[in-house]
Amino acid sequence: MLADTLYVLVAFPYGLVGFVVLFCSFMVGAANVVTLLGLPVLFAAMYLARWFANGERAMLARVLQVPAARVNYKQPPPDSGWWRRIVTPLTDGQNWLDLGHGIVAFGTSLASFILLATWWAGALGGVSYPIWAWAIPQGPDDQQFHQLLGLPDTMFVNVTVQFSMGLVFLITLPPVARGAAMLRALPARGMLYSVAGLRDRITDLEEQTVEARAQTAAAVSAEATALRRLERDIHDGPQQRLVRLAMDLGRAQHQLDIDPDAARATVNEALAQTRETLAELRALSRGIAPPILADRGLVAAVSALAGRSIVPVEVDWPGLDNTTDARPRLDAAVENAAYFVIAEALTNIAKHSHATECNVSLERDGGYLLIEIRDNGVGGAHVSKGHGLAGLADRVRAAGGVLTIDSPDGGPTRLLAELPCV
Repeated sequence: MLADTLYVLVAFPYGLVGFVVLFCSFMVGAANVVTLLGLPVLFAAMYLARWFANGERAMLARVLQVPAARVNYKQPPPDSGWWRRIVTPLTDGQNWLDLGHGIVAFGTSLASFILLATWWAGALGGVSYPIWAWAIPQGPDDQQFHQLLGLPDTMFVNVTVQFSMGLVFLITLPPVARGAAMLRALPARGMLYSVAGLRDRITDLEEQTVEARAQTAAAVSAEATALRRLERDIHDGPQQRLVRLAMDLGRAQHQLDIDPDAARATVNEALAQTRETLAELRALSRGIAPPILADRGLVAAVSALAGRSIVPVEVDWPGLDNTTDARPRLDAAVENAAYFVIAEALTNIAKHSHATECNVSLERDGGYLLIEIRDNGVGGAHVSKGHGLAGLADRVRAAGGVLTIDSPDGGPTRLLAELPCV
């Protein structure tokens, strides 16, 4: 109540001064705009309106109990001349709304001030009436009022009636004070934030569009990189072994009639090639989407990765063990992205880091899955294009996450991936 009252009391003289200054400057500028001499005056009126509007916004933040918002006005280009600097504020809709508010707000300030002043006077005057009632003689109006209510014309009745009315004013003062403050504040908020709010929403949508396009491009890049790597691995591994298997089987076919023992040895070699080919195909399939990930979850799949790693790996998963965590499993897309991050990171550690130990930590933090991978290798890892971690960064970004790598020369290396999991 006191904050609302203070706002109304301050807004009345503030609005009066703003009305006089802005109305006079606007009329002078508008009257001379044909001769172009009024444009500098209108320019000054716009900046004065902006100054009064910023003061009003500071007061609105207190009375509406919202964070103070800063409005971004249209700015001229840095290398523009003085004429462009004068004209640019005149093309900003928010500047005109600021000017209109400075002129119109005096009416709402006056109405809210009269309403609140009347209520405060009624409350304070009625409640304190028994103290000073003796100093005021009763007149004909008091007698007519008592007759209208059917009450006897006595001092006690008069004091009782006035005190009761004062109590009514005092009890209803908080909602009336709030209503008077809103009478002044709500039109001000509508005028001082409308264009700016719309501009901010447009900016947010543009940023979201850019981010969505970047995520799409990252997803396409990540999938293309994964497909190229898969094609290379198949060509260098299973495909070569299948070619050799076909040659061995053809040689065994020719040896069956002339040298059965040699044919038997060739068939045994072909069987060994078949087993190795199947092992490589299983390894490739685990890199795409291992069955253990779908069947038993991320923790089991990461534990399996750690067990196959050349470098000793310790896995921590606080709050992610589904046997003890009541929350449901992560979304399949999040689990796949997390598994890919860890698998690729462990592969890079085994190939390039010369590390002797590694730690993988999985943790839910609010709406994000945090993946932290540390090793004691030689460091020097980064996500520049042309390096192995670039595809990993694209995969994380495609999932809406962020990848951070801290890997100074000489180590250690810390990789942190944040994936949204809401």
